Amino acid sequence: MRNFIWAVVAAIGLATSAGADALKLAVTTSFHNSGLAEVLLPEIQSDLGMEVQLLVVGTGQAIRLGEAGDVDAILVHSRAAEEAFVAAGHGPHRREIMYNDFVFVGPGDDPADVKQAKTAPEALGRIAQSEAVFVSRGDDSGTHKKELSLWAAAGVAEADFGSWYRAVGAGMGAALNTASGLNAYILADRASWLNFRNRGDLGLLLAGDPVLFNQYAYLPVNAERHPHVRADLATQLEGWLVSEKARDLINGYTINGEVLFTFNAVR
Repeated sequence: MRNFIWAVVAAIGLATSAGADALKLAVTTSFHNSGLAEVLLPEIQSDLGMEVQLLVVGTGQAIRLGEAGDVDAILVHSRAAEEAFVAAGHGPHRREIMYNDFVFVGPGDDPADVKQAKTAPEALGRIAQSEAVFVSRGDDSGTHKKELSLWAAAGVAEADFGSWYRAVGAGMGAALNTASGLNAYILADRASWLNFRNRGDLGLLLAGDPVLFNQYAYLPVNAERHPHVRADLATQLEGWLVSEKARDLINGYTINGEVLFTFNAVR
């Protein structure tokens, strides 16, 4: 497992240079796919002299890495899992940094009439009733956890999923590519969707339901439980992430004039 994880680090070109302070940060694939990391990391390096090694995984895996002390901090988006992480003593606290929302994406002809739905659970109910193809990340990520909670709210049990339900067990970018290839419905975070280029016939069909709110939070790993973690660097990074500079960079990050994230950290 660790060899695979560090291969991911090397693949995204963030291996640490000799002598540099390095912090290991597990982040969600949705955050990485948004492109925001490419904006923030050079500024962190410039301001703090810190090189951040990103481990790009789903929220569930990021939390497990934090529990094992394999990273110094995590940046994820599943509040219930984050609060459980802190309550179990794996981290001293969670710090909200920014938010966006989840959106429903699907084929242009919209066979399940998702555009007519008033709420996210209603949209999923329409998809299940019509048995239109739906792609799930299926990877215990924050997006997958949100999707499952919405199916439950729609009154659709996992036992009801048929051949129309395609769980890919992959990150947001790979799942979107699968949905594009199958011309299928998918739940995506807005940032990943805006930064996605291989859209095919897919379009945004439903957004704006308050239940689709998507909060990202930063959680340092408990150094009392894992003395080897770089708590000093984790604290420095947290201070930077809630700074005015981070606020301006996050709020100013747009694609085709559309904002991907909104900063909401409390200093």
